[in-house]
Amino acid sequence: MRRTRLKHVCLAALLTLAALGGTNTLPAAAAGSTAETAPAATPASPGLLQAMRQEFGLTEDQAVARLEAEQAATALEPKARRTAGAAYAGSWFDAAEDRLTVAVTSQASQATRAALRADGADVRVVEHSARALDAAKSRIDRLSAPSAVGSWHVDPVANTVVVTVVRDRRSDNDVQRFLTQARAAGPVTVETVAAAPRTFAAGTVGGDPYYTGNVRCSIGFSVHGGFVTAGHCGQAGAGVRGWDGSYIGNFQGSSFPDNDYAWVNVGSGWWTVPVVLGWGTIPDRLVRGSAEAPVGSSVCRSGSTTHWHCGTVLAKNETVNYSQGAVHQMTKTSVCAEGGDSGGSFISGDQAQGVTSGGWGNCTGGGETWFQPVNEILNRYGLTLHTS
Repeated sequence: MRRTRLKHVCLAALLTLAALGGTNTLPAAAAGSTAETAPAATPASPGLLQAMRQEFGLTEDQAVARLEAEQAATALEPKARRTAGAAYAGSWFDAAEDRLTVAVTSQASQATRAALRADGADVRVVEHSARALDAAKSRIDRLSAPSAVGSWHVDPVANTVVVTVVRDRRSDNDVQRFLTQARAAGPVTVETVAAAPRTFAAGTVGGDPYYTGNVRCSIGFSVHGGFVTAGHCGQAGAGVRGWDGSYIGNFQGSSFPDNDYAWVNVGSGWWTVPVVLGWGTIPDRLVRGSAEAPVGSSVCRSGSTTHWHCGTVLAKNETVNYSQGAVHQMTKTSVCAEGGDSGGSFISGDQAQGVTSGGWGNCTGGGETWFQPVNEILNRYGLTLHTS
């Protein structure tokens, strides 16, 4: 069967790397640690470079340079936040310049700005601090949003809170009322989208990673003792079946809405490996950590319906207004997804980013997809990511 072959390929890759001394399936840092893991400089696989050429129109040399620049930006971002202090106003990866841009308010001294530039960042002076924008977003979070309001997040590039509304519903009275209240909370920009976000669960079809009841979803990332996935795929205690219909385990914890995360224990002959399926588009990816990629970075998604697709991180800490209720602290991407992809893996290079929640559009006409950051899930349930 195809799934059996994929499992054998994953294990063979792990064993080959271990024999070459390039990995260890039980790293020293794995036991009892939920901390974010710093990215290591690892060679990009030919398959990943091919995917980046297809998705972003890059040459191989450009793809290699971008991955190296994104790794540097990921490492620099937390240091830049500390350096800027109260003047910090957000940061993002600028693909045109291949470096991290750090926004600061006028409170940042010339010495602070010089230190940021010396570390390799571009510096932009803006009006509102990240703390002020986050406070404005928190005030909006307390509002009751109508269904035609899609989401809202802090946009560090625009230095404002961006609220999205369905294009042909913008003039609705309840939408206008919400926007008036949102603008009173702080600096707000309104953008329109084609459709409201929805979750990506699907009815039962064959050949996919797991089922609960008559719902099919996708495995996110292996943790020691199980895997993480989307909360809307099942409630705590619900049984989970694998691709072959055999029993895997149960949802040990689940939260949706407000959050969209869950974890499932693994037993009955099933096991976990630190692998994300490339579905033949690229070789299966080994997971080596969970360092959070900056806004603007490339990111790829693996799911049981549409398999492997890539795009860009568009926003962080976005509140998404599903019909079932708002979900907070989500990351928005330009990656497409469809029904059944829910819970699947978002990965940047070899660093786990999060599990697929929902979005709008599809992989024929395009769209946007949100994921719940994986480090939040690990910390919430005290889990340890299974890394190579």
